[in-house]
Amino acid sequence: MASVERRGFFRGALAALGLGAAPRRAEAQPAPQADPVAGGILPAYCRAQNYRSLKQSSHDPTGGNSDRWPIPAGKEIEIFNQQGPGAITHIWFTIAAQSVHHLKELVLRAWWDGAPRPSIEAPVGDFFGLNLGDYVLYESAYLSCSPGRSLNCYFVMPYRRSARMTVTNEGSREVGSFYSNIDFMTVASLPPDTLYFHAQYRQATPHKAVRGPDGKTPPNPDGRFNHVYVETRGRGHLMGVTLGVIQNSEYWMGEGDDMIFIDDDSKPLIIGTGSEDYFLGSWNFGGRDNAKPFAYAQCGAPLIQSPERTGGRYCCYRFHGDNPVTFTRYLKHTMEHGHGNDRADNYYSCAYWYQDRPATDFPPLPPVEQRIPRVIPA
Repeated sequence: MASVERRGFFRGALAALGLGAAPRRAEAQPAPQADPVAGGILPAYCRAQNYRSLKQSSHDPTGGNSDRWPIPAGKEIEIFNQQGPGAITHIWFTIAAQSVHHLKELVLRAWWDGAPRPSIEAPVGDFFGLNLGDYVLYESAYLSCSPGRSLNCYFVMPYRRSARMTVTNEGSREVGSFYSNIDFMTVASLPPDTLYFHAQYRQATPHKAVRGPDGKTPPNPDGRFNHVYVETRGRGHLMGVTLGVIQNSEYWMGEGDDMIFIDDDSKPLIIGTGSEDYFLGSWNFGGRDNAKPFAYAQCGAPLIQSPERTGGRYCCYRFHGDNPVTFTRYLKHTMEHGHGNDRADNYYSCAYWYQDRPATDFPPLPPVEQRIPRVIPA
């Protein structure tokens, strides 16, 4: 299912970028009988393409077998640099590091078209949906973690003039081996309506539980204290989010409605019915004793440990590939932390979207010591 979804997304992205099959010449007269295997019946991969496939990787330039980069503590390496119009189509990483927290300590950044600020800024683990720093095998339409601790991303990332990507080791110990393969294509030009890919990390450790003067949870019509996945201005569409949660107290951590503000920052246009519903599960993912991890093309909770208990851990994702959430001026995607924000759990999230500008004003990335997931008892 996920492979079919990825191919559909890839073909759609190629079509949107004008990178698909070469156009057919107009005929003076319609053919008397149409060829049953011609035209749209054929899949894109068996028709002539008008791009060039390339790769930048950590291969050993001497021809040896040291196909990796070491990253000393506190250092940054450049893993991709390309001039001219094109699009990254696939990213693969695998890492051998001394620190058990390296997925939270390594930070991925990307700049499109020489923008002064990055359009991607997230810890490597969070970017690949491993928001609590643990490797968990799963497959979705756009992100996956394969056996051998291999990280994959299939979001297409176009750029008109240039692209640059780095990884920074903000930890205190060396990363001995960072392996990278980045597949991309070059083209003559991109259509004027091409959008830029963005990914933004946010956390709240912990969220503040909201209580009214009477000690009860008050109504929450405006989502003022919700967890914010992303807030941005411009034109584009939301592709989805990943979320890691650590419970700081007993009982179900969900019941938080998703609330998405579109082109109006005063009230949400889209309001859902609960956290597990947004991630396309239901009934607390099975409850305290019956919750089971799951991973599908557009939704999943591949990590569920000690559910509904203090110290319980969840990693969830939801993609909107069937219906990307469009905005023309403004987007703020939020979710309640518990019903009406009545819980004080730790949230670590990454949002993914496309936008007409190659960079936005991200909030400062929290210091590395604050990104390490820990229980914070009330």
